[in-house]
Amino acid sequence: MPDLFLEVRDDDADAPAPSLLSEADAFEVLCTGSIVGQKLIPWGSNYSFAAAVEDDAGREVLAIYKPMRGENPLWDFEDGTLYQREVAAWRLSRLLGWHLVPPTVIHEGPMGLGSLQLYKTPSDSMTDAELYAFWGQQRIEIERLVLFDYIANNADRKLSHCLLDVKGEIWGIDHGLCFNVDFKLRTVLWQFMGCPLSPELIKDLEALRSRQTELCAELESLLNEHEITVLLRRIDAFLANPIFPVLNPARNVPYGWW
Repeated sequence: MPDLFLEVRDDDADAPAPSLLSEADAFEVLCTGSIVGQKLIPWGSNYSFAAAVEDDAGREVLAIYKPMRGENPLWDFEDGTLYQREVAAWRLSRLLGWHLVPPTVIHEGPMGLGSLQLYKTPSDSMTDAELYAFWGQQRIEIERLVLFDYIANNADRKLSHCLLDVKGEIWGIDHGLCFNVDFKLRTVLWQFMGCPLSPELIKDLEALRSRQTELCAELESLLNEHEITVLLRRIDAFLANPIFPVLNPARNVPYGWW
């Protein structure tokens, strides 16, 4: 895909930093604004861009833009669907009331249709050793992320996809490899294996399951019918037996912890 490189342009180095907006206002900019500057992120197996998004009122946010054209084909995920899975992950998180995935929308950008996710500034106050220790804790906020990955069937939960932002909030990013109908879970977060789910998370699953019609309507344009059906089965399995399954270290660790 060399043509993508030819179209990349850097942001103006002298441009002012985006102003701070509420998340509701930032989401509105994502939905209605245009990408006015972008830069290729030089790592990752698919093309991703750091993007400045500005609306007609001059409000600007930073975002991560992942165009469909930049997706490398995979044998186990339908071609051209990874950006849709990014959006589906945000919608699932929102319906659960978990605020785990940054706001993510489908957007027509310079490289065509793709996902556009609000950028969350990571905290740089911890060393790598401190981050490993932090993400190994049995905190409810981390348990929520682990349960989300089981339900979404996340095949790529690396440590770099776990984000602690400058406000101390926990986020999960990079959800293009989710919602497969086959069990694909790969994760670095193993501390809850064999543990019962916290009661408040069971209640959240029950509330989501009672909203099946809304859940299906939110996801039907992003996932196929079989993927949605199997998602509901994974939720039902946890409600029937609310214990985190024991994983296989030979299969359920992502390629490269970081």
